[in-house]
Amino acid sequence: MDIQAVKQRFGIIGNTAGINRAIEVAVQVAPTDLSVLVTGESGVGKEIFPQIIHQFSSRKHGKYIAVNCGAIPEGTIDSELFGHEKGAFTGALADRKGYFQEADGGTIFLDEIGELPLSTQVRLLRVLETGEFMKVGSSQVIKTNVRVIAATNVNIPKAIEEGKFREDLYYRLNTVPISIPPLRERPDDVILLFRKFARDFAEKYRMPPVRLEEDARTVLVSFRWPGNIRQLKNITEQISIIEQERDISAESLRTYLPVSGGANLPALLAREEDNKSFANEREILYKVLFDMKSDMNDLKKLVLDLMENRDAPISGDQAQIIRNLYNTNDGNFVAKEQVSNPIHITSVDKDNIQDTEEFVEESLSLADKEIELIQKALEKHRGKRKYAAQELGISERTLYRKIKEYDIKG
Repeated sequence: MDIQAVKQRFGIIGNTAGINRAIEVAVQVAPTDLSVLVTGESGVGKEIFPQIIHQFSSRKHGKYIAVNCGAIPEGTIDSELFGHEKGAFTGALADRKGYFQEADGGTIFLDEIGELPLSTQVRLLRVLETGEFMKVGSSQVIKTNVRVIAATNVNIPKAIEEGKFREDLYYRLNTVPISIPPLRERPDDVILLFRKFARDFAEKYRMPPVRLEEDARTVLVSFRWPGNIRQLKNITEQISIIEQERDISAESLRTYLPVSGGANLPALLAREEDNKSFANEREILYKVLFDMKSDMNDLKKLVLDLMENRDAPISGDQAQIIRNLYNTNDGNFVAKEQVSNPIHITSVDKDNIQDTEEFVEESLSLADKEIELIQKALEKHRGKRKYAAQELGISERTLYRKIKEYDIKG
């Protein structure tokens, strides 16, 4: 297989290892009927690889139909893919063939597969497993022989966790994965692509091609390109049309680059899941601190009442506060064996009263409080971690990690 020949045939620009590997896999899997899932960010050129697979397969003389699943309304997607019978719904004035029937013997490319509704995912899974489907409003089973290639820029494993994508469909589509690297991981290809687009637009608009000065090349390569090749092409077209000077400086180039794109510099980015986990743990700590503050206020109020009337009996609620917050047997404040209902104060030491808040802060541990909350939640839900996690307001994965970290039994 000549990779350069494939690149020339399909207009692929670039020499990075990621692109070359993607082309190799596409050509190797083409003669089979295996399902392929092409993944990559928006604008990286995922739509080229299904065409490569189709043209190098035995189905190249059959139909090739590309469907953008994200552009079809949810209410009509089943009709578009599988067809419908006359009268199946309002506006169905005649029978209609769907894409799977039209592409029989060929290839169907389902772009943005992550946008499919769950009900349609069930229908698609049946087609992949049995080659059978039914039109909307019909009970007749139709057979089809179609090669399915899908593409998405959605994080499918995350969508599965959120209940937005079927796990069995993912594994059925992902028989052979092809991953297309983003443009920021292809710095050597950025200049090549810019030159290609500059020549194309010079020919299209009948003007000399724009050229980058040395400092402008540095700026172009260092940009992160969140929109990938599509964004680079659009910016090259803008520069070709608007700039009167054909030699583009770094200063001129920066006026076309959005500030939000940023430079392609090393950065430590927290995963969304980690951010959520941190937020949930922070909420638990805030709750613990709030409860501690409330308990301290209750204790201060109780001490003031005791100082005003030392001989008055202590109520059951007051005794419980003493047990929970100042359970000590040193005799300076309340003797442990005397905490009952009713109870009397044996002695009051004002110095100890002033230091009470410091004593409580030193004796309480946030980790201990967190362990106590987790244990209580597990006991309440009889060891069921899913419901315990919901009670605590954290993810089940975070709860599992905390149980291992604190070695909590039960």
